[in-house]
Amino acid sequence: MKRLISLAISLIILCIIYFKIDTRELLEVFRTCNPTWMAISLAMVVPLTTFTAWRLQQLVPHGVRLGFGESNRLILAASVLNMVLPSKMGDLAKAYFMKQRGHLDGSLAFSLVVFEKTCDLLSLLLWCAFGLTVYPDKNWLFWLLAASVAGGLIVGLLLLGSRSLAQIFFRALKRFAPKSMREKLDSLQIAWNEMHAYFWQDKRQLTKIAATSVFIWFLHLMQIWMFTLALNAAVPFLANLALAPLAILAGLLPLTFAGVGTRDAAIIAFYHPYLTAPVAAALGLLCTSRYLMPAIAGLPFLNQYLALVATRRK
Repeated sequence: MKRLISLAISLIILCIIYFKIDTRELLEVFRTCNPTWMAISLAMVVPLTTFTAWRLQQLVPHGVRLGFGESNRLILAASVLNMVLPSKMGDLAKAYFMKQRGHLDGSLAFSLVVFEKTCDLLSLLLWCAFGLTVYPDKNWLFWLLAASVAGGLIVGLLLLGSRSLAQIFFRALKRFAPKSMREKLDSLQIAWNEMHAYFWQDKRQLTKIAATSVFIWFLHLMQIWMFTLALNAAVPFLANLALAPLAILAGLLPLTFAGVGTRDAAIIAFYHPYLTAPVAAALGLLCTSRYLMPAIAGLPFLNQYLALVATRRK
């Protein structure tokens, strides 16, 4: 039922957007796009998937065999589920699949994925905070967003660095959370504790994973900037470092289907100083393709993993 509600919200937002946009102008934007930049920007999906798969390999303990091909298959299979689950929750399926394949036990696999997603979110917030700081035309809204992003980044780093602060945070969350969420928070707290114990014992490895995550998200934002070049738009790169993360964060809100609708609306709103509405709508479609292409490529692998799970249950 929740999925149907999310899909309905996405469709309503898209209907509002495209009711206000001349679709002929939108088609003209794609017809007159730069084919070279379009090909390069879309092809960025390949190195992004490759670097993310390599990072997953680095996350597993020494002595655990997780091949590069297997790591790529896990990333692509999770991409399929990310299209239908809110807030990138499909990535948590990687933990289940790694357990079923015998790579790791369940709790460690879950903690690794929690750490991976934490690094992703903090890296995105880091680039967003930097972009908002150097954004040239700041009004009260951008100062508010900058303060919120910086606050989220600081809280995330404190929770990642201090186990005692993390325990206080989880206790406070469980006190005010609905009963239906408390069991999930208990599981997340256990995974967070195991993550602390595992990753802080090797600070060199921790630094390498964090640096890789920051670099991966630089490539993500670079891809979106390349989309603007493909659409013959003039968006300063530093401005894109502020605007693209805001649109991505809007898409992570668990309101719509795979972020479709909220992300598109955010792109139109935030890129307004640089893009007309039809060009911004085209950019929204290209940003959706960033998630759609890996999901299509991951369908065969997801079927393989689901078949494996079904076989083992028998």
